Parts: sequence; C-alpha cells; structure tokens
Amino acid sequence: MRDVSCQADPAESARLRAPAGVMRLSRMGSFFPTRLSFMRVLLRGLSAGQVKISRPVWEMDKNGWGRAVYQLEYEKAVYSLVVFSNQLAEADRTDRVIATAWDAAFVLYDGVPDTAELDRLQAAAPHQEKGRYGPRDLVLSRANKSVRLFEELVSALAEGRQPEAGLIARTGYLMRTTAVYGNGKFGISDRDQFAGRAGFSRPFAAEMLAVYLIRHFTHDLVDHIAAARGGKKAVRLDRELRRHLGIGNSTGLGMAPFLVNHPVLLNNWMLARETAWARVRGLAAADPDQQKNLLDLARRAAGHLAEWQVPDEAAQARIVALRLEWAEVQAALSADLLAGSYPFEALTGMVGNKSEECQELMLALCLEVNGEAIDGLADCMECSQEARLNPAARAADLLAETRQRFGWALAIDFSQPDAVQHFWYVSAEKLEPRLGNRHLEAGSELETPLDIARRVQAMEAELADWLKSVPPDKLVAEFLLACPQHRLAVRRVQTNGWAPYSEIQDNLLDASCLPVDMLRCKLSFFGASKFDPKSDRWTRINMYQGAPLADELADARLADDWWLPVLA
Repeated sequence: MRDVSCQADPAESARLRAPAGVMRLSRMGSFFPTRLSFMRVLLRGLSAGQVKISRPVWEMDKNGWGRAVYQLEYEKAVYSLVVFSNQLAEADRTDRVIATAWDAAFVLYDGVPDTAELDRLQAAAPHQEKGRYGPRDLVLSRANKSVRLFEELVSALAEGRQPEAGLIARTGYLMRTTAVYGNGKFGISDRDQFAGRAGFSRPFAAEMLAVYLIRHFTHDLVDHIAAARGGKKAVRLDRELRRHLGIGNSTGLGMAPFLVNHPVLLNNWMLARETAWARVRGLAAADPDQQKNLLDLARRAAGHLAEWQVPDEAAQARIVALRLEWAEVQAALSADLLAGSYPFEALTGMVGNKSEECQELMLALCLEVNGEAIDGLADCMECSQEARLNPAARAADLLAETRQRFGWALAIDFSQPDAVQHFWYVSAEKLEPRLGNRHLEAGSELETPLDIARRVQAMEAELADWLKSVPPDKLVAEFLLACPQHRLAVRRVQTNGWAPYSEIQDNLLDASCLPVDMLRCKLSFFGASKFDPKSDRWTRINMYQGAPLADELADARLADDWWLPVLA
C-alpha cells in the first residue's frame, strides 16, 4: 500500500537536504525527471482508470491538412483534444514566440464539441493568442513539424519499409510545441474552474494531458500521409519506434519567472521531491526485485546518456563528463552492496564526490524503484496557499529571521556592476518575460520584481536602522507603515519560515545567472528529458518519449516503466 502522507516524519526531516544546498541554480539545473514528475503521475492515473482514447473526427486530406478530435473519459468527465493541421510556408516556420503561423494548433476542450463548436475553434485556434476563447477551452497549444524526420518517416512508410532507428533516436519527436497555455491565458478557462475534479487537482494535469494527446495525433498523422502517398504498399510505423517518438518542445524565458512568482508552489514541488529522497534513503533494505530493477535501470540510464546528443559544445561536454561518471557508478554497483543495510544511503555516499548532475541522476534512479513508498507524495505538490505576510509578528523577530534564512542574499555585493547586470521585464509586443542588460539597454525602469535577494537586503538594512530608534516590541505592521516599499520582501522572508524551499538562493540579476537552469528545473518536474540548450535562455526538450501508446494504457507495467527510455 502506498504511503500518501505529505508530512515528513522526524527521521525523514532529519535527512532532508538543506535548502542552502538544494535551492542553487547549478543544482536545480542538474535535475532529471522522476516518478513524481507530472507526466508520470498523469499516465499512472489514466492507466488505473482504464482510460480509452478514441478518434471520433478525422477530416484530413491526403497532405494531412484538416481537423480531428480525440476523446477520452477521465474520472467521469469527458475531454476532447481538437486538432487543426494547416499548410505552413517554410518562411513562416520558427520556434520563436513572435511566430504567427504553425503546422498545427490544438485546444483541449471540456466535453464533446459539436460542429458549431468545432467551427468556432477552427476560426480561433490557428491564430492562437489572436483568437477568442471561452470557459470550455482548457488548454491552447501549437506545434511545428520536425521537418526532416517527419518527411523521412513518411517516405519510408509510404515505400513499405520502417525508417532507420538511428534517425528516430537522434531527434525523438515528429512535432515540437512552441507553447502549451493554460490557466486563463488569452481567455481560456481558469484552472480554478476544473482543478477540483478528480485527476486534475495536481499541477499542470490538463496541460500534460493535452501534450500526451498531441503526441498521439503526430503518430496518426505520419501514418495517414504515408498511406495516402503509398497506397497498398504503405505500412504503419513500428510500435517500438512509435513509442520512442515523444513530443518536442521549445521553451524560453517565458517559463523562468514562474518559479520566482510562485514560491509556495515551488516549495511544495521541492519538498515532495526532497521528502521522497529522505524517505528512500531511510529504507533499511531493498528486496530482490528492487535490486534487479535498479541494476537494469542503471544500465538503461547509461544507454539514455549515450543517446543524448546536443549541438552545443559546452552542453555536450557536460553530457560526456556525466557518461564517464555514470560508468564509474555502474562499475561500483554490485549485488552485495544492494543486498546490504540501508542500500540507498550507501548509493548516496557513492556519488557524494561526483558532479551535481550525477548526484541528481542517482536520486532519480533510487526514487524510480521505490514507487510504493513515495508515489503518494504526488498528492502533495499542488498549492492552495499563497505567500503571506504576518503583520502581527515582532519586527525584531523579522530581522533575526532575515539574517538566519537569507544570509545568502545579505552576502551579495550589489555595488558591483556584474551583480546587477540583468533586469527582467515583460515585452509590450508579446507580454512575455525578457532579460535585459542594465549597462547596455534602456528599460530598466520597467523592471519586474524578480530581484528578491536585492529587495531582502534593502529591507534588512532599513529594518535594522529603524529598530535602533524604536522600542523592541514594535510590530512588523508598524515597520511597514513607515516603510511600505518593503512589503514584498517581508512577505518572502516570512513565507520562507514555513516554506523553506520557496526561494532560489542565487542572485537572478547577476551576470553569471543562467535562466536555462530554472527552465530545466521546472521541466524536470513536468517529466521532460533530452535537454538541448540553444543558449543560456532557451532549450529544446522531449516529452513523453518512451511513454505507452494510447492502446497500451491498460498495461500497468508499460504505463509506468518509461524513465529515461532507450531505443533498443
């Protein structure tokens, strides 16, 4: 029976890694997907519910242009992915957010759309943010083909042969989404309208369902075009190859501020992950099945690392270094070690002197073989609370708490130009977060408040000075009456007292800050893999690679055995 407790017991609490070591960008940018990742959790739920996916509408011409609807009943509610596939000129093909046209557009719809609703969506969805949407539209997305691989697969299947496996391993997806919008964006339904439903209470459940169905559509589309082109000679894509085709995604700065703007949610994600790791390290023994599974998965991880190739030289060098470290880990793994006392704690020690990336890969591996102990923690990752301010607290206590918990922020020298090089702002054209250079670009007066460290440092200095001239029993409310500009900083400090993993403990204005680390952290919680950074500000990823196909969801083993997949 799985443990569904969200509260770490005293022994687990003692084993939790300190926020000071975990909440640094270098480590957060080393995370791997785990069995607590949102895609994994969603597919476990779909499998347990014996969900069947149907395709009641398929109005596609021989080129694969037209519309389609995929439908499923999940936890007594019906959802439909509405698809519009369009002809796209090569000149219009771009992953950038400034794009105005895409190969395909998608809407996750609440219920079963009739013809009038399909027509309404067809008039809106291909235009994405320029369209008009309503409360039954839950998720909005768009995608472009990976043109070379898509055409290679169509050509091969039309000729009656399977494509080369190496091509699929190198790219790993037929289409790449450039946005998956939820929670009221552009007039679609607010998350609050459906988050209370069974299966949709966990973070990003609707978005992850939409992406899974989009993947299913891409598989159908390549088969359809190949059949139209090749006639009786055409064959369907092999099941194993199909399973290895996920959905690509291009993600940039638009996602990075999320972790700063949702501190309690970030805390809950991190606390669940860290509690899982503490719980597993406290297990006194691993049974024979776990031992075998761990050794098998360690080999799979090595194969996954071998498949993971990226063009960026620095990123590829990091992958190569991780492969070498992981080979050393594999050489040290033994049946005797795993059969001993507290084997997962021993594995922690084994990687203690290796890179943060190797340590986080070991964490993910150990969590993978302990589902019964930790899967219930997936129910602890939503957020019903916001950061909050306690005006009745003593101001002197606030000062002590600031110095105790935010020493990392107080130690930053903001008089140095490099410490304030970046400023975050929102573009007027696309309403998307952007990063500017304060020393070279105009616009810093429009800076958004992601400078938590600088704000806390300024608050601490003014609070310390204020307390010198007032009685020691003064309240936070009185300090804020005198200095209302510090409300945000006070709220963050007080929230961190009960949400210890709520702050990224780095200076997000510093010249050395790499936003891509924030992206990888968040995307690992989604369940993404094959991180392919294109700069320090955006990355490509793969989602649902290796995941069960729609007709395999009933197989509980397939539904939950696709961590770091390898194409055999």
